[in-house]
Amino acid sequence: MFVATLDGIFKYEDLPEEYEPYVQFKATIDKRELKADDEIAILNIAGTSTHHVLFLDSYKNTREIEKELKEADAKINHTTLKIIGGHLWVYPLNKIG
Repeated sequence: MFVATLDGIFKYEDLPEEYEPYVQFKATIDKRELKADDEIAILNIAGTSTHHVLFLDSYKNTREIEKELKEADAKINHTTLKIIGGHLWVYPLNKIG
């Protein structure tokens, strides 16, 4: 099983160019139209040359993320899980108003 660690959390409009192909691929799979203010977590999959993309507004809790990664034969490290979990709690507040 591979270990997934956080490379960063970005708004789509601020996404570094190197991650764009991964985000576009995931958006196509999810049939998602990207918006400038989408909050996206980029995970590095250790031992590979790939990244896993998480559109944070798609998840209610970290268990959903852990399940998705398990299906991809990856496990998220503890620190990354805590950081993303904090963003999942904050994310709905960003949409108020």
